[in-house]
Amino acid sequence: MSGVVQKSKSAITVKGSADIVCEYLDFGINSILFQRGIYPPEDFKTVENYGLPIYMSQDKKIKEFISTTFCQLKDWLVKRLVNKIALIITNVKSKEVMERWDFNVEYEGDPNEGSTQTSDKPLKQIRNEIRDVLKQIASSVAYLPLLDCLCSFDIQIYTKQDVQLPAEWADAPPADIKNAQCVKLRSFSTNIHKMDTVVTYKNDD
Repeated sequence: MSGVVQKSKSAITVKGSADIVCEYLDFGINSILFQRGIYPPEDFKTVENYGLPIYMSQDKKIKEFISTTFCQLKDWLVKRLVNKIALIITNVKSKEVMERWDFNVEYEGDPNEGSTQTSDKPLKQIRNEIRDVLKQIASSVAYLPLLDCLCSFDIQIYTKQDVQLPAEWADAPPADIKNAQCVKLRSFSTNIHKMDTVVTYKNDD
């Protein structure tokens, strides 16, 4: 049939882009939990990805929690309903927020294309951009203050106003930090989703 242009087979779909974002978040969040000493190092196993050794938690509850969260997140990313994903690190005893990692989402391309939107950006280039961010996360221990208290973590998803929350989800108060200091890390983009990573920490100096 003449006049029909076929999309490149290597094109990334909206769902594929959401998968890439969630994979980055999975590796990024696990790396933060390891680097910041939230759990003992023996709870983690090294896996090779993006040409880097990345520490992944082997704790069943943590893996299930992250997996369930991202299952919902993928759906919302495809529908352009998420503004930000935040990893909140809290002092278990005082409940004070010690550190917050914000993963801000921007949507690129034509929103009218909806779920048919695709990106021709080479996967290798995207993976290189993600690798650079993960390297920055791994080296963040050099400037972040030591967390010398027992800490726990939570994941908050900031959605557009009109999102119907699943039954097991609840509205959460904003995780504000006193004497906050911010460091912005590199960004990466699939040309469908652009992700900025920012760490905010308590600075008592």
